[in-house]
Amino acid sequence: MTAIEQTEAARPRGTRLPRRARRNQLLGAAQEVFVAQGYHSAAMDDIAERAGVSKPVLYQHFPGKLELYLALLDQHCESLLQAVRTALASTTDNKLRVEATMDAYFAYVEDEGGAFRLVFESDLTNEPAVRERVDRVSLQCAEAISDVIAEDTDLSKDESMLLAVGLGGVSQVVARYWLSSESAIPRDKAVALLTSLAWRGIAGFPLHPTDGQPLNDGH
Repeated sequence: MTAIEQTEAARPRGTRLPRRARRNQLLGAAQEVFVAQGYHSAAMDDIAERAGVSKPVLYQHFPGKLELYLALLDQHCESLLQAVRTALASTTDNKLRVEATMDAYFAYVEDEGGAFRLVFESDLTNEPAVRERVDRVSLQCAEAISDVIAEDTDLSKDESMLLAVGLGGVSQVVARYWLSSESAIPRDKAVALLTSLAWRGIAGFPLHPTDGQPLNDGH
């Protein structure tokens, strides 16, 4: 059950929940409010009302709005990182790895809860704690991609990282455009198109150790 589903299930005021379940329920309510209103327009009153709890109950778990937002951001940054790592580990076929990683970003932005907006479209990016988390998850995703590139090619660590940042950046920017434009292109087709574009570029790098064969030869 997702945090938002727990919010729906636990909304009646006065319902007693175990502490972990209550925390998840409050995070689900906060996600709904922050995604709909943005950080600056959201109020703790709105979140408590959405969760069906009193403000004192909300403050028992989170001392302030920023702490609540950061807890939610941590949760969804971790979800993105795990999705990318899972995609990379899902196959040893390099082209399928690229496709799975692209699809991980598309799936992330397509999630009906809109959590990606907290990570990629926050109205609180001037807050150092928020900026640090967003930059960190982007770097961690790139590092995960870079490790695979460096393992399979003769590229240096720095070169692999540069390509990885490009692949991750393209994935999330295109996925967000695809969603916001309400494109008629189905998700699987959009992923296939982007994979084709990325693969045509990265497949030309020689495998490690150097044997004159491109990355896509035999993979």
